[in-house]
Amino acid sequence: MPSTVLLMMDLQNSYLVQDVRDALGWPPIWRLHEVVTECATLLAAARSADVPVIYSRQTLSPAGQLAFNPRAARHRRYRASRVPHLRPEEKVWRSQLMDAVAPESGDVVLEKTRHNFFAYTELGPILRSLGAQRLVVAGLQTNVCVEATVRAGLEHNFEVAVAEDAVTTDGPALHYAALNSMRVLYVEVAPWRDLMESGAAWDTAYTTPNYGRDTAYWDDTTVAAVPR
Repeated sequence: MPSTVLLMMDLQNSYLVQDVRDALGWPPIWRLHEVVTECATLLAAARSADVPVIYSRQTLSPAGQLAFNPRAARHRRYRASRVPHLRPEEKVWRSQLMDAVAPESGDVVLEKTRHNFFAYTELGPILRSLGAQRLVVAGLQTNVCVEATVRAGLEHNFEVAVAEDAVTTDGPALHYAALNSMRVLYVEVAPWRDLMESGAAWDTAYTTPNYGRDTAYWDDTTVAAVPR
């Protein structure tokens, strides 16, 4: 089986409390506890199979708001008066990885300041040092850091898969739309047990017609309406 590395994205305590997310206008994460449980089981399976595990941990840039995406910075300014004041120790706890999926000896933890795990981190060099060919991506959030990292992984010429039962986001609509968005890029999207199975072919993207696409709109009426 090609050399595989598991990327575990942003499973931090901040997702376990909703006060700041509410203040920023973000709903609770859909199926959070079920997905965290799946991630914990996936981690155990990866370690048992000697698959390297690399965690991302989202942090603020040392430059603070100077490094923010301008749209994100504007949103935070609009919402600043609603965000609860947090003591330093609360901020530290929220930034830490959840106990249920805590790193173990031999795992790698990298801090990132962007959605894309490859951006401004040493992820690329570490993957090359490990001889990685395949990346299995799990964690949070499907349509944000997971998808951004998956797209970057493709650009770095890795085979990339998403563990569909070990990722989630702000509701099922965004979750499923993001999975389909990645499917049409030939990302393998499947339950993690299928992805991690010895000898897994990762060929669903090539053997499934219209993979990730809803073709219900494509009927005779639609075809006739297309300008020639």
